[in-house]
Amino acid sequence: MTTKPLKRGATYDDLRDVPDHFVAEMFDGELYATPRPSTLHTHTASALGAELGGPFQRGRNGPGGWIIWDEPELHFGNDVLVPDLAGWRRSRLPEVPAAAFMTLAPDWICEVLSPSTETLDRSKKLRIYARERVEHAWLVDPLRKSLEVLVLRSGVWAPLVAREGDSKVRAPPFDAIELELGALWK
Repeated sequence: MTTKPLKRGATYDDLRDVPDHFVAEMFDGELYATPRPSTLHTHTASALGAELGGPFQRGRNGPGGWIIWDEPELHFGNDVLVPDLAGWRRSRLPEVPAAAFMTLAPDWICEVLSPSTETLDRSKKLRIYARERVEHAWLVDPLRKSLEVLVLRSGVWAPLVAREGDSKVRAPPFDAIELELGALWK
């Protein structure tokens, strides 16, 4: 898989024509299709969602106040992105809409990096998330067993936290709990 676009000047119909065993996204009118994630990638994203869901989405042993989704489809103008995880503060999204995609930018996104997606995640996607004023971005790498926490400051991503291995971390915006990184890799 290269990070070259499948088609330039793409439309949403082009995106919908991509076979289901690919994740299709559009950046600046360019269509990209990446293979469905590996089981390691999927495990890491699922484990992180489970760790955050109880305290932040359900309010169990945590403050609640969030809606967190796996792989939501986000539409921002001609851009269509599918982060691995995304979260909205309930103060901005009090109810789950009955829609096929979201146009309201999340407050937090998480991209689980893989060799086939890392370049797009770190370049085009982060640029669009910054433009849409997503406040926090997490980059999780299951191969390196690492977490990078970025915060948007004056329209630019600034590194805030970086951890590797099985360490424990309090990572904004979910720093009300201590996250055990080892749980994401096992």
